[in-house]
Amino acid sequence: MAFRPLGDRVLVKRVEEEQKTKGGIIIPDTAKEKPQEGEVVAVGPGARDDSGKIQPLDVKTGDRILFGKWSGTEVKIDGADLLIMKESDVLGVVE
Repeated sequence: MAFRPLGDRVLVKRVEEEQKTKGGIIIPDTAKEKPQEGEVVAVGPGARDDSGKIQPLDVKTGDRILFGKWSGTEVKIDGADLLIMKESDVLGVVE
């Protein structure tokens, strides 16, 4: 893929959730919500501070993250559904 986010933006691929609950109940597609967990596919160089220096991002490619329900902009790149969001939309890294 030939896409590089600019500034403090992050390209994220949503991680699919389980198809059934812990109790064994299968969740139909119509009842599922979009997951709020994803994997970082690409990151930008970072945001510029007041003096013009680039501040590197805290997330890196391959990190598994949690993000807000309405975060990011949905895009389709090479047939894959992805999200572009600012680093500030990332709630945390799953370790």
